[in-house]
Amino acid sequence: MKVKRSSIIADAILYIYKLKLKLEAIKRELSNLDAIKRENLSLVKQVQYLPKVKVDKVGKGFLVKVISQKGGDNLIPILEVCEEMGLIVLHARVSRNFYFSMEAIVIAEEERGLDVKDVAQAVVEAIERHVEGADRSIYVPVVLN
Repeated sequence: MKVKRSSIIADAILYIYKLKLKLEAIKRELSNLDAIKRENLSLVKQVQYLPKVKVDKVGKGFLVKVISQKGGDNLIPILEVCEEMGLIVLHARVSRNFYFSMEAIVIAEEERGLDVKDVAQAVVEAIERHVEGADRSIYVPVVLN
């Protein structure tokens, strides 16, 4: 009977150990899923507040950053407004992976006394006109430094 009793106890301890390992694996999986959830919620929050326009003064030019929803193709209206304002795009980087994002360095063809607010407002108006043409109304937050 002692052999059977010790065998039963050993089997029970082994079973409890295996359950403990399974519980640790489930906790790791839950932790991974929580991290993925937080990342996705962060992306959703970013998209909720799109589009965003940020303009910084850089030397004699401006650094223009725009982020908007993927469906909103704002590149052409932004480039058109730059041309209307007499701004030359020296360098631009555009991405459309998860959302539309553009970062461009622009300078004025001639000294016009433009400031960050002028450029930001013109870009915002270009986006609003483009979106209104698609029968949607939006609010575009502007970040000024």
